[in-house]
Amino acid sequence: MTRSIWAFVLILSSASAAALAAGDNADQNIIASAMQAAPAKVAANATVVVMDKGGMRTVRAGNNGFTCMPDNPATPGPDPMCMDAAAMAWANAWMAHQTPPAKVGFMYMLAGGTDASNTDPYAQKPTKENHWVETGSHVMVVGADAAFYDMYPKAAEPDTSVPYVMWPGTPYQHLMIPVK
Repeated sequence: MTRSIWAFVLILSSASAAALAAGDNADQNIIASAMQAAPAKVAANATVVVMDKGGMRTVRAGNNGFTCMPDNPATPGPDPMCMDAAAMAWANAWMAHQTPPAKVGFMYMLAGGTDASNTDPYAQKPTKENHWVETGSHVMVVGADAAFYDMYPKAAEPDTSVPYVMWPGTPYQHLMIPVK
């Protein structure tokens, strides 16, 4: 999500979706952006969705259990993402401020992620207290048992060049794994 998931937030505002969709090839632009999130073999058969005025719209149906979303032009950096069904359920719970399901999910953000608070899942901008971090290309493991995350650093100011836990101690903690 990296507000990445983070302005993730899996949600593009209707204004952001309109900006991305500008031009004659709107759906092709959305698909091209979304496909940057995952390896080509995953993205090629993934469902592609975007937020429109009416809610989540399927731009292209897929058949491999992954859902990809395009970059949010309203965020400062690239943040397309692609996730399996368990990660999508986790993200939906996070966005709804609900308890995420206890099911391990996997997300790709190979184009990178935007800045995000490492401690506050709902932070909208950097403050002295919310430990803003920058992430590059990464993958995420979400929904694991709390003990799983105990193997990894949980510092408020993490070294983003190695795996670390984002949003530690919250129901939305997840493992960030940099990919170079």
